[in-house]
Amino acid sequence: MADLTDALGAAMSGMRAQALRLRLSAENAAHADTPGFHRKTVSFREVADGLVGTGPVRLDPTPPERRHDPSHPLADAEGYVEGSNVNLLLEIADAREAGRSYEANLKMFEQTRAMSSALLDLLRR
Repeated sequence: MADLTDALGAAMSGMRAQALRLRLSAENAAHADTPGFHRKTVSFREVADGLVGTGPVRLDPTPPERRHDPSHPLADAEGYVEGSNVNLLLEIADAREAGRSYEANLKMFEQTRAMSSALLDLLRR
């Protein structure tokens, strides 16, 4: 029974990590046109046997896009405006990958729950 509990914990930790990744990807996409916004990323790490955790949320060091628009209120002395460093194509790909990983962890959680329920039914007999 402990193995089933460990499997549930692993699936839950994976879902938590992927949910954060999905949230950050959505936040990045929402701020793609915000001047000066830096893309947020998160890394994963093993926190215990089979459990995954997230590292700190970090800002992507890629330099932001600069475009020449002297009429923009945020333009510098040379007429350049600093955009964001968010690549929407990358955010869509990250969100898809995180969504599929979340679904895989959810499927593992559901299967483990079904197995433990079947085991409890057998033990009750």
